[in-house]
Amino acid sequence: MKSGFSNGLSAHILPTSATMIGVCMTVVSIVKIVHLSGIGLVIDKLLAANSIIFLMSAILSFSSMQRTEGGARLERWAETTFLFALGLVAIAAVILAFEIV
Repeated sequence: MKSGFSNGLSAHILPTSATMIGVCMTVVSIVKIVHLSGIGLVIDKLLAANSIIFLMSAILSFSSMQRTEGGARLERWAETTFLFALGLVAIAAVILAFEIV
């Protein structure tokens, strides 16, 4: 284990962030196919922006695994960014659930 590396979360954040980018893209595609109007456009834009946040999390986690100094700090940023993006996905899911009803 490299020095300065906090607890190895980056090895989990990186693949999960990449998966969540795919999830966001899938839901955006479904929203487009279902042709939700109004709030569907908000969900569409929210998840598209969320994909970028998950990408930032993946880049931060990858960078933290590559660095010997400052890796722990980057990993904390990756974790915070990942949790923020995960919260946005949950909000989008709730909005989508009530829109479909």
